[in-house]
Amino acid sequence: MFRLSRTVRVSLQKTCRLSRFVSSQTSSTPEEPTPRTTSFGFRTVPEESKETLVKEVFDSVASKYDLMNDATSFGVHRLWKDSYVSSLKPGRKGPLRCIDVAGGTGDIALRILDYARENYADRETTVAIVDINAQMLKEGYRRFKKTMYHNTPQISFHEANAQELPAEVFPDNTFDLYTIAFGIRNCTSIPDVLKEAHRVLKPGGTFACLEFSRVNNPLLSTLYDQYSFTMIPLLGTILAGDRNSYQYLVESIRKFPPQLEFARMIRDSGFITGEDIDGGAWEDMWGGIACVHKGVKL
Repeated sequence: MFRLSRTVRVSLQKTCRLSRFVSSQTSSTPEEPTPRTTSFGFRTVPEESKETLVKEVFDSVASKYDLMNDATSFGVHRLWKDSYVSSLKPGRKGPLRCIDVAGGTGDIALRILDYARENYADRETTVAIVDINAQMLKEGYRRFKKTMYHNTPQISFHEANAQELPAEVFPDNTFDLYTIAFGIRNCTSIPDVLKEAHRVLKPGGTFACLEFSRVNNPLLSTLYDQYSFTMIPLLGTILAGDRNSYQYLVESIRKFPPQLEFARMIRDSGFITGEDIDGGAWEDMWGGIACVHKGVKL
């Protein structure tokens, strides 16, 4: 039988011991944590990058935001917003303390104050406008300078993150109504936004979100997709000189959760909603192109 020499055997033993040592050291080395990611339109990006990317989009579109909304929706967004605010009936049960998040341009806040004044002679309802983007807030401030509410206690502007509202400015159990229109899909963590909404609302307070949603009719969905992905970026190029920002906005709509999933997210944050049907937990507008979701804090 073939036998290894003593020198070779000793060498092999040392090699095996070294191999086991290296293997042991390798297995004990902690693995690098997997970076958390989120969507930015159809792109997947690190979570910590999305806030900056979204800020760049809205810095770019702020001055043309209302013009582009009118052009891309043929003015229909105004009807949606009117219906949204009317459904909330601000002022009907007396003055409200409201917070309008991602509301930089002020169009929802102005509708709330006008509705309360015109329908219920309410000049005491207040709205705190919150936006993470300073350029959007500047547009809202400019709009309110033309109104009777300018320099009154009824309106205030705050630069803050919807996911982490500063507790010293927005304490727990403070507001009667929390609104967010066409903004929550741009946030990095929707559950964090919903938890903050629940925190700052009083018991019995209402969370109301107007957002683009899922079109259920196949024909309408196909037509809507064709229009969105061809005309909206083109109009962004022509009217605002910025195709990429409007391409992102279209893509972000498609990445937002459908009605049922978002309703469940609202309940998971502690709110009570209606039944999971159109007219219950949510109300579709124009076949689901836009949708209003509501929840109540117990």
